[in-house]
Amino acid sequence: MLARGMETNPATPTTANTAAVAFLVRLARALHTYGTPVHQMEDALHLTAGRLGVTAQFSATPTSILMSFGAGADESTRLLRLEPGQDDLGRLAEVAEVSWGVMTGALSPADGTTRLTEIADRGTPYPAYLTVLAFALASACAATFLAGGAREIAAAAAIGLLTGVLSAVAARRPAVQRLFDPLAAFLASAVAVTVSRLAGPMAVSLATLAGIIILIPGLTLTVAVTELSNRHLVAGTARLFGAFTVFVVIAVSVALGLAAGEAAFGSARIAAAETLPQWSLALALLGAPLAFGVLLKAAPRDVPWILLACGCAFAGTRLGSLWLGPELGVFIGALVAGLAGSLYTLALRRPVAVVRTPAILLLVPGSVGFRSITALLDSQVVPGVETAFKMITMAVALAAGLLVASVVAPTRYGR
Repeated sequence: MLARGMETNPATPTTANTAAVAFLVRLARALHTYGTPVHQMEDALHLTAGRLGVTAQFSATPTSILMSFGAGADESTRLLRLEPGQDDLGRLAEVAEVSWGVMTGALSPADGTTRLTEIADRGTPYPAYLTVLAFALASACAATFLAGGAREIAAAAAIGLLTGVLSAVAARRPAVQRLFDPLAAFLASAVAVTVSRLAGPMAVSLATLAGIIILIPGLTLTVAVTELSNRHLVAGTARLFGAFTVFVVIAVSVALGLAAGEAAFGSARIAAAETLPQWSLALALLGAPLAFGVLLKAAPRDVPWILLACGCAFAGTRLGSLWLGPELGVFIGALVAGLAGSLYTLALRRPVAVVRTPAILLLVPGSVGFRSITALLDSQVVPGVETAFKMITMAVALAAGLLVASVVAPTRYGR
């Protein structure tokens, strides 16, 4: 079995510059670690290798990168076995700047490798307490988007706060990290039941879903469909089944938490959510991008652009829903998000993902997928299948919007 990070046949290719190859290997690791989709990662690596005059081939999956340098008898192969990447928009932007500097000759490949190592060793731009508060803010905003009332919003914020604290603990304890998703979902459901017993009837399922909205792999599902659309079948299929597994694990954990909460405190007190005024939606639209910026570790300088892109994507989705219906309406939102990202990249020469990823998070069909799984677990087969079909339709519409945006306003890595 290959050890993580192990390289096979590490002989140095005589036809390629040693420093350039070392930089490409370090760049591949960085792009993967900070959440770059496979098709974009391979494009970036091929472009960088071409600019450096290195003969190379790259093949990536969500958990590994295979690299070949040189040709003929001088060819060598490197294999990196990695954990699935996590979105880190701030570091990703810095990596792109370093790569651009190496490609243009402003930095040598050796200096670029050193800079990438420094970026990896640097701490996050936000303190731990702010990240915990961002979990609570994201959950409260999600409850507002899901038409929750004041009680549901408060309960979701409390659950989000608990999830944030658990995330901070998991970051320091690998054993907790492996159980983070099911444990957080279990506690969220149990807390929602408890709040309904102590504070009064409410929409328990809505508060639970909003409280763990960050854990729902809607973005992973969208990336999987996008990779499949770009003919990256192995990577796309792996992400697709990975997202499905997380959906099931979270849904089962929520069901267990509900049973545990009701066993301890009695049956949940269910009531329809109260309707809030429209200005609450505007506050949520302001708060959600701020929370996403912190959770995705975006640089503070990019937060205003993230706010603008999220607002445009949300408005595009609302208009699209009026024209095409709620499932296909996300196509317009994704198209707007993709165009906003392209304009941002062309204007500031920073990665398109910096503003596009938070904007897409507002649109992903994660909540629909969660409701589909829970319906199936409750033996509601027809509603569950119908909801699953809606989720697939929305994911495909999102991917289509992003693909059309990449054709209308194409961008290249580092430019």
